[in-house]
Amino acid sequence: MSSQQGLMGSLRAAHPWPQLRRLWRLFRVLLHIGYGLWLALRLRAVQAPHSAAVRDAARQWAAQLLGLLRVEVVWFGPAPQPGAFLASNHVSWLDIPVLCAQGDVHFLSKAEVRDWPLIGRLAQAAGTLFIRRGSGESRLKAEEIAAHLRAGRTICVFPEGTTTDGRSVRRFFRPLFAAPVLAAAPVQPVALRYRDEQGHPDTQVPFIGDDAFHSHLWALLLRDRIRVSVTCCAPLPASEVADMAPETLAETSHALVLRALSHG
Repeated sequence: MSSQQGLMGSLRAAHPWPQLRRLWRLFRVLLHIGYGLWLALRLRAVQAPHSAAVRDAARQWAAQLLGLLRVEVVWFGPAPQPGAFLASNHVSWLDIPVLCAQGDVHFLSKAEVRDWPLIGRLAQAAGTLFIRRGSGESRLKAEEIAAHLRAGRTICVFPEGTTTDGRSVRRFFRPLFAAPVLAAAPVQPVALRYRDEQGHPDTQVPFIGDDAFHSHLWALLLRDRIRVSVTCCAPLPASEVADMAPETLAETSHALVLRALSHG
């Protein structure tokens, strides 16, 4: 690197505007979270998370959050069917507002999220279902999910059980796939891809390991743009799902997600 390039880099690093802009964006995001909590209270969302007013508010709130974070979403494939079981790969906490903004979707999340400050309350208000990993409650949770599917609600799960860096897809947790079998509901695999300006996997968006939400958000607030493509596969028909074993359904969904990612 030349001395002139080093000087220019130092000047850019010392310039206060990026940091001021980041602080302003953080303020707007926190204000938006506060607005979401107020909205949840006004609509009594925790008591009635499935009402039309709450579902519309959740979609609009998620779309506005994506705008504040400069997230650009490109959608491929059909929209999620009402009453469908969505099985998606999992890269970041951003996956949830990305999918929520596209349709009326409820999510299955790890129980720890319920205890997150502010975010946990919002998740509850949006009708999120919670499961405690390793507690042996997967069978009961599958039956609960099946009841929601029978009621015509779209449920999205992240069957890897954790987030990844987006370069691969871990094995899907099979017991969750008992839910669509019990409900005879269509299954739609979903593939999420975050890419940088050069089209390579985005290394800043993945939320993995010991990442803390506040520090991850703080880093993303410097970004001018975050790109994500969502491929929603054609649904596996309910008539076929009803005759499949959960293990087979999990493997089929996993293969379809991998194929969608490889063609992205």
